[in-house]
Amino acid sequence: MRIKQGDKVVVIAGKDKGKEGKVLKTLRASDKVIVEGVNIAHKHIKPSGGEDGRIAEIEMPIHVSNVMLYDEKAKKGTRVGYEIKDGKKIRVSKKSSKKFD
Repeated sequence: MRIKQGDKVVVIAGKDKGKEGKVLKTLRASDKVIVEGVNIAHKHIKPSGGEDGRIAEIEMPIHVSNVMLYDEKAKKGTRVGYEIKDGKKIRVSKKSSKKFD
C-alpha cells in the first residue's frame, strides 16, 4: 500500500469523487483507508445511562484504489513511485518529482 496514515489524498471514484482529506487510518488487511470527511455514514445510537440518543456521523473505509495521493506542487492527485537514496526507500510523485515523507 503506497498510502500512509497522515497523507493528504483525493478521491478519484465513488459518490465523494473530487473530495480531498487526510488519511486517519489504514486497514492493510482489507486494503482500505479511512479519510477525513469522506464516505460519511449515519449511526443511530440508543440512549443509555442518562445519555441522550443521537445520530452520529462516522467516516467509513474506502478502498485504496479509489484514492490518489494529493500533490501540493501539481495541485492534483498523482501516482507514486519509489526512489532509493542512502539505503532508504522514499515515495516520489510521478507528476512533479516531489518527495513524500
